[in-house]
Amino acid sequence: MRKEVQTNLQFVDVLNQWDPFQLESGDYDTEIADTIQAVYELDDPYRLAERIQAIYEFSFEKLIPIDECRKVAAELLVIKENQSCSL
Repeated sequence: MRKEVQTNLQFVDVLNQWDPFQLESGDYDTEIADTIQAVYELDDPYRLAERIQAIYEFSFEKLIPIDECRKVAAELLVIKENQSCSL
């Protein structure tokens, strides 16, 4: 499996496990796709957290606390960093 695909699957796993609105049905496909795109565009954890917060707020009209978004952003950036280090 290509490294990018494997990395993206790791991102999806993290974001599905996060489940910020306890939907349990995994109805975050659009938000996950937008968040993965943001991970590739941003390296700053705070800016990524803000982008994640905005993505989910736009879809669900509910604000996720920025601290929760920061934790997820940090986890995603670690995966991204590990992927780039192993190329």
